[in-house]
Amino acid sequence: MERVSIIGAGVMGMGIAQALAQQGLEVPIYDLERSILERSLERTRRNLESLVSKEKITAEEAERIISRIKITTNLEDTTTADLIIEAVFEDMEVKKKVFAQLDGLCPPATILASNTSTLSPTEIASATKRPDKVVGMHWFNPAPVMRLIEVISGAETSEETVQAVMEFARKVGKTPVRVNEAPGGIVSRILRGYLNVAVDVLAEGVATVEDIDTAMKLGANFPMGPFELIDLIGVDVHTNNSDALARELGDLKYRPHALLRKMVRAGHLGRKTGRGFYDYTK
Repeated sequence: MERVSIIGAGVMGMGIAQALAQQGLEVPIYDLERSILERSLERTRRNLESLVSKEKITAEEAERIISRIKITTNLEDTTTADLIIEAVFEDMEVKKKVFAQLDGLCPPATILASNTSTLSPTEIASATKRPDKVVGMHWFNPAPVMRLIEVISGAETSEETVQAVMEFARKVGKTPVRVNEAPGGIVSRILRGYLNVAVDVLAEGVATVEDIDTAMKLGANFPMGPFELIDLIGVDVHTNNSDALARELGDLKYRPHALLRKMVRAGHLGRKTGRGFYDYTK
């Protein structure tokens, strides 16, 4: 697969675009509003400038990477791809609408992949006439850095589709693992429970945000504490994904604490808004 497009220019969508552009691929990326695309592209430019300042890439390499990311508000600009990766908001009806549109516009051979971590690829595929070519392709944040991709097969995903996506993941420097469809796959299902328990411990007054993070980094050898990680993922994203797992599994350990909902209502979503469990404006 040589031609790849991205649908959705949020943190994950543009992160995936950057990861692919760093591997030399030209990547069309679509969103509804040009302002969203331009903000995301500027954030990517800053990320690359940071790599330049650390002497991990040259300024010329950074410019070449940016030049490979082609932003567009015309969905048809993305539809000649061999593989389309959808990274819109984690809402089933939104995703089904996007997949139905893509199904009507793309050539029959195009594989349609969803970056979902919690929603059913089988249900997403039901909005198309090509369920054998619909697959979950769950990247991790930050996409240019994290090596893992979960390749999630739905009820009708063909073996050919799974193998093609796994081979593509290897081609762009990632390590794929195969997952049979289940709520949360591997990482999200395990991780959400851990993060929600951390919020419970905080809300009960057992320890502070800083001390909980320090304890898990030094006591469990985790590279990040749970609150640093929630802030990186996005408080809203973590809350929505936890809700989805709680609904699918009927297990209360996945139900997000009221503190998380209060933070979402206040707009304290983590790094992307400058404030979450930590204040990033200082």
